[in-house]
Amino acid sequence: MFTIQQVADKTGLSAHTLRYYEKCGLIDTIERDEHGYRSYSPSDMARIQMLCCLRRTGMSIKGMQRYATLLRSGEHTTDERRVLLQKHRREVETQICELTEMLKIIDHKIDLYTPIEHDNN
Repeated sequence: MFTIQQVADKTGLSAHTLRYYEKCGLIDTIERDEHGYRSYSPSDMARIQMLCCLRRTGMSIKGMQRYATLLRSGEHTTDERRVLLQKHRREVETQICELTEMLKIIDHKIDLYTPIEHDNN
């Protein structure tokens, strides 16, 4: 079992964000220990890490809530979850292509400035 601080340290999320994820239904209500502190299970941690992946790749909170709802609904939603993740994957691929093109532009500028630096030294 993990404390909220341990989960925050492992995921890079703040304790505030973890409480928000619980409040808005992204993660199930977290069990509490005998002192009333949140106690995250390994399965809670796995779900939070997946949510981190989705968020860091640009999925909206609304999209993440849809995924969490489907996950919570059971095995009969496997196809819907797959379709949702495939759509998100295509969006991530598009972002990667756009970023790759932007990197080419940045690299071009770097190449233009490189001879100038050598001439000034």
